[in-house]
Amino acid sequence: MQNKGLIKLFALLFGLVSIYQLSYTFITAKVESDAEKFAITQISEAEEDYVAKREALEASYLDSIGGNPILGYTSYEDAKTKELNKGLDLKGGINVTLQISVKDILKGLANNTKNPVFNKALADAEEASKSSDETYLNLFFDAFDAIKGDTKLASPDIFANKGLSDVINFQMTDDQVKPIIRTKIDESIVSAFEVLRKRIDGFGVTQPNIQREGNSGRILVELPGAKDVARAQELLSSTAQLEFWETYPQSNQSLGRFFFDANEKLKEILEPEEEAEVETKPESEIDSLLSDVAQDSIDTAPQSNPLLGKIIPASPGSNAIAVVAVTDTAEVGAYLKMPEIRRLLPADVQFTKFAFEKPPKDAEVAELYALKSNRDNTPRISGDVVSDAQDVFDQFNKPAVSMTMNTRGAKLWEKLTGDAFNNQTGIAIVLDNKVYTAPGVSTGPISGGRSEITGSFTINETKDIANVLRAGKLPASAEIIQSEVVGPSLGQEAIDSGFMSFMIAMAFVLVWMIFYYGKAGAFADIALVLNIILIFGVLTSLGAVLTLPGIAGIVLTIGMSVDANVLIFERIKEELDRGKGKAQAVADGFSNALSSILDANITTGLTAIILFIFGSGPIKGFATTLLIGIVTSLFTAIFITRLLVDWYISKKGRDLQFSTAATKGLFKNMNINFLGKRKIAYVISGILVTVGVVSLFTTGLQQGVDFVGGRSYQVRFEQAVSPSEIASELNTVFGSGTNVKTFGDANQIKITTPYKVDVEGIEVDAEIQDKLYNALLKYLPDGTSFEDFTVGASDKAIGIMQSVKVGPTIADDIKKNAFLAILGSLAVVFLYILFRFRKWQFSLGAVMAVFHDVLIVLGIFSLTGAIMPFNMEIDQAFIAAILTVIGYSLNDTVVVFDRIREIIGLKGWNNGNNVNEALNSTLSRTLNTSLTTLIVLLAIFVFGGESLRGFMFAMIVGVLVGTYSSVFIATPIMFDSLKKRIGSDKE
Repeated sequence: MQNKGLIKLFALLFGLVSIYQLSYTFITAKVESDAEKFAITQISEAEEDYVAKREALEASYLDSIGGNPILGYTSYEDAKTKELNKGLDLKGGINVTLQISVKDILKGLANNTKNPVFNKALADAEEASKSSDETYLNLFFDAFDAIKGDTKLASPDIFANKGLSDVINFQMTDDQVKPIIRTKIDESIVSAFEVLRKRIDGFGVTQPNIQREGNSGRILVELPGAKDVARAQELLSSTAQLEFWETYPQSNQSLGRFFFDANEKLKEILEPEEEAEVETKPESEIDSLLSDVAQDSIDTAPQSNPLLGKIIPASPGSNAIAVVAVTDTAEVGAYLKMPEIRRLLPADVQFTKFAFEKPPKDAEVAELYALKSNRDNTPRISGDVVSDAQDVFDQFNKPAVSMTMNTRGAKLWEKLTGDAFNNQTGIAIVLDNKVYTAPGVSTGPISGGRSEITGSFTINETKDIANVLRAGKLPASAEIIQSEVVGPSLGQEAIDSGFMSFMIAMAFVLVWMIFYYGKAGAFADIALVLNIILIFGVLTSLGAVLTLPGIAGIVLTIGMSVDANVLIFERIKEELDRGKGKAQAVADGFSNALSSILDANITTGLTAIILFIFGSGPIKGFATTLLIGIVTSLFTAIFITRLLVDWYISKKGRDLQFSTAATKGLFKNMNINFLGKRKIAYVISGILVTVGVVSLFTTGLQQGVDFVGGRSYQVRFEQAVSPSEIASELNTVFGSGTNVKTFGDANQIKITTPYKVDVEGIEVDAEIQDKLYNALLKYLPDGTSFEDFTVGASDKAIGIMQSVKVGPTIADDIKKNAFLAILGSLAVVFLYILFRFRKWQFSLGAVMAVFHDVLIVLGIFSLTGAIMPFNMEIDQAFIAAILTVIGYSLNDTVVVFDRIREIIGLKGWNNGNNVNEALNSTLSRTLNTSLTTLIVLLAIFVFGGESLRGFMFAMIVGVLVGTYSSVFIATPIMFDSLKKRIGSDKE
């Protein structure tokens, strides 16, 4: 081997850099462990809010020592930014995909026009988007073109308005306007991206990740370690639309008359429904209270007064006009928005805007405000005049938000406060259509442009409000169309199980290599340990995220990296059997094995690249570690093992054997007629594939929420529960289609429901979790609160451990990407094998074997999905497993084909006898690699955690079938398709 000195230097530097990069991870782990110990010694577990206080103490400790030097080259704050990034499934946290509403942006660009053609095109595009892969903007343009008639995009009441006058004029054609609108839409999405990034920077989460997904208007946000789920979701989806309105007083007689008239009108509208549907639902305590108060004021029961029965007058001195039970706010709000009700507003208040307060946590009632509006429904002052916002404490030492306005805002504020003082009304400060505060003005006009938002806030709430106001408002609404929330305790369990599977697999491989190859195996072990260090070092230096499937990828790399050393050592043994000297046999063994090693790893690498391109989240992490592992495995096997072997045999008197007493001569002189058994193999495979395909068409597969959309929850209880009993209750709550099954231990279930899958908004998420909590309350320990039940609480042993939401649009995209990933990998590998072996028959054999393997894996999942005691859903992880099976099967097949090409090149075909010779000569390598890989997969399957079991089961089946198919399917198909051309040994 040439340039040994350079390779040694590179290996030394590579190893040192990897250790240096990993040192930051060890430093942060040590400091955080010290912080946890410090916090535990300061408080007692019996204290109220123990977990929250402990976390606060840990944070305080870390803040106090964050800048202190450590080991002379870093500090905790510095090391935290350079440590190995852990994904949500290892650290807990939140992963969401936000869809920026292109519809909202278009309406904003058109100044919220009333143009019927424009609004009809928006509605048509909205409907078409439910069943199309096209972007909303393209669908809008298509819809507009279909119905526009003489209307142009450059009409004065559409895009040729004052706001776009610098780029669009009346003379422009639609084709000229469209690229301008595309640019404006993209600018708005970039603006939304920057707003979200600023908000996240102020949220205080380490190593957040935010990125755009193509040109679709989707933004991916990952917040590892975020524990307050509701707070994070509010931060991300809040538009931050700040508005200032003058309120109407309670004494306004026109509004009083309106409520009475509205109540009478609603009686007429709702009476048929009430007659058709008799409700016997018991009243809650708050409903009873409201009924009593309403009786005193109007002497009528709520049931006969749909509006007045649900409201009571606000308390004297309040600038609200009424109080409504929180549970009734949605219904009352819907009533007040009905066109037939709005038409009843008297002329002097006809543009009134109704808004509810943002009620304090656990409040039972919310105040209703009447805001003075205008024909355009615009506020007196908008949030764009706010130049700064800070979280402060008000005069009563309660958390508040102080705002400073620019010069224009200060003048508008002075005018608004003056009007409120003169009219003896209040000023409602509204954020995202919720009234946060509505103070009166008692001292005359207020100059200087300073205002304050007060209310029943926590410190975190005021921090977040100030944060979003500083970052600015989103140019359009941002809906969470996909989300995954993992509790921190589940993340710790994943780390523990992943580490366990890693250590067991590592120990087995190290022992096996020494058992099978003796001292040479020990050298391979040294290279393998270095390989692991390099993988983690590269992951850290690249800033890649380590996930649970990523750990599986690393552990799988351990098993597969053995393959290169096995190929080399087997070739060296062959060269020694030919009578060559030790040094020459080593040189020729490494040289002859190189082609097979490269071909096998390139085909596996190609499938990993396809997986990286089309995968997302943890699956992308799996592909990343697999790709890194392939590269580092090649380096350590080809160069490091060679250096160690050459060093050892260069010393006089040292004899290096490549086997032990137990394995010497194993698989030697094998003479199995594999091709002669191909017809039996065809029949067996034909039966297996047929049974599997029939099951696929009849029974089908259990599709996870990734593919069908919906929400899934992993819920843990203290005691074992009955999935069928819970499923029966939840189907009553959510309607049919809710699936419940045991997930791991008998005290843990997985709930999947399509309930309101096409309805976006965190309110729906909260509604579903509330229904779950109430339905499962009897299975929970006494005193379990809703906060304890929902995901995100630290150190929790019960409740929702993980939740996933996938909207129908995302589900369709995931299915499409999965299909493209599998087809793409097959096409790429077909072309690569054709390029390497120059005969399409080799490609045909390889691809047919892959189809065979995939169909059998799918068939087994279809046949056994209902009886296996672990998750057998088809999701993104399953697609990753299928692609890995494809890679492994091709790896095996290419090694066999490479040996066939070599032997045929020397001896000819000889009626298939030399093909059998090639198969027999690679049998040792095939079985050795398959055994080590299977043991590694079994270690992950048993110890790697419940979420990986279905993933690992698919790979275990795939490795077994892939080993079989490379010998009994790929090679026979290649041989049979070439037979007519072979004819003789001349071919």
